[in-house]
Amino acid sequence: MYQALYRKWRPMSFDDVVSQPHITTTLKNQIKSGKTAHAYLFTGSRGTGKTTCARIFAKAINCLDPHDGEPCLECEICKDADNGTLSDIIEIDAASNSKVDDIRELREGVVYTPERCKYKVYIIDEVHMLSAGAFNALLKTLEEPPAYVIFILATTEVNKIPITVLSRCQRYDFRRIGNNVIADQVSNLLKAEGVEADEDAVRYVAKAADGAMRDALSLLEQCISFYYGQRLTYEKVLDVLGAVDTQVFSKLLRLIIRCDVPGCVQLMDEISSQGRDLSQFVTDFIWYLRNLMLVQTADQSAQALEMTKENYEALREESKMVALSVLMRNIRICSELSNQLKFAVSKRVLIEMAIIKMMQPQMEDDIESLRVRMDQIEEKIASGSFVNNTEPQQSGSIFDSYFEGDAKQPVMQKAAQTVELSEAEYEDYQKISSEWKKLSHMQSGFMNSILMGTNISYDKAKGLCIVFTNKFNYELMLRQERMEELRQMLNKQYQKEFSITAKLLEAGEAMPRITRGSHIEGINMEIGVEDE
Repeated sequence: MYQALYRKWRPMSFDDVVSQPHITTTLKNQIKSGKTAHAYLFTGSRGTGKTTCARIFAKAINCLDPHDGEPCLECEICKDADNGTLSDIIEIDAASNSKVDDIRELREGVVYTPERCKYKVYIIDEVHMLSAGAFNALLKTLEEPPAYVIFILATTEVNKIPITVLSRCQRYDFRRIGNNVIADQVSNLLKAEGVEADEDAVRYVAKAADGAMRDALSLLEQCISFYYGQRLTYEKVLDVLGAVDTQVFSKLLRLIIRCDVPGCVQLMDEISSQGRDLSQFVTDFIWYLRNLMLVQTADQSAQALEMTKENYEALREESKMVALSVLMRNIRICSELSNQLKFAVSKRVLIEMAIIKMMQPQMEDDIESLRVRMDQIEEKIASGSFVNNTEPQQSGSIFDSYFEGDAKQPVMQKAAQTVELSEAEYEDYQKISSEWKKLSHMQSGFMNSILMGTNISYDKAKGLCIVFTNKFNYELMLRQERMEELRQMLNKQYQKEFSITAKLLEAGEAMPRITRGSHIEGINMEIGVEDE
């Protein structure tokens, strides 16, 4: 009968358990000396060997012929324990047996002596799933069980265990398994299974397992099954696991640096059409940015990154493309995005919004984004690519104009146009202009992002005018057909009818100068959008 790899290759003795010597050595010494505790708590992330060590311990402490604290694996107790037919080793899944009545049944069984073994061992997996009443029912038995009973509690969320339970157990924390250790184990397993695989394919499986040996074997089995009878290559592993090559992350970063929105959208089209896992894509991109950050900040980063010399040299060259402050900001944005994707209906839209946010630090007003914008300003001033703008901004950020265009020469400032308004029009303009920032923040998150850095002006022919300095936001506003939504918001806010249009402020063009006049016609009530 076929067995999954993680079951087939489950460690049978303490010596087979990897990366947990601080635990296995202690347990072996307790068995040799006969000084075992009555209750243990095994805690740590998934796939690190908690349940496996519990089973080995239960088997070793009852073995008829133990050797140096290890089970012999030959006696009838060891064989029955491995087959799961030993009645004195009881495994309980707390996720499906979490009620008080379940624990009461356990307490009733504790009073009976073992049938064949020296000790009756209760292994309670995912113990944090027990209800408060169940924990209370377990407390007394856990504190003073019969001499022939041992409890082993296993959990991934030790913070959910009551302190009264923690104080009654010996606690052992299982460590995450290193990528190199997982890769070595996977390589040995592949040789035993007669499967050929490239080293970079094995290393990616180890990395994707994220410190969990069981996850590594499950992912490996998935790849072997899909490419049955074939050699596993890096590209094949990426294809099965829905991941993308590191070169894609390099391409995406370059597009973000160039503020190439169409290029980023096209790249996301390619990734989506290939059926890649978008959540995994974001996670891998975070690790790519983290590696770039380490290369910039750590002299001995090659040892920490666990990659080939060729890949490290390529990463070091790429790290020169982007400032450290930009990397840290992008990592924060992607980390926030990763949390949002867990509950998102349309993951791609959220990813594209995050990419746009990376390109436009002016969309955020935190210190980190301001530092990025100042760095960009210094670079433009040093290269001579700056805007010689002597006209003061009426509202918004004084830095917005520095991020438009790729011109290498100073842009000459055009003379500001003068727009004369009637008394009533001027009062409306003044009121809305002074409250525009607050009105923008009242909009939905997406609309608020589009309106970031805009100002209110006036067009003699079309009435109120939203002035954009960012071409992408301007085009996005028109594409989304949000002007009517804004007009209705203003009408409701001020209890009167307005006409409103949108305008893109070209490089070197100053904001119109609004003045109070006396011979201006009324406001045109029709909404429109100015053509470029």
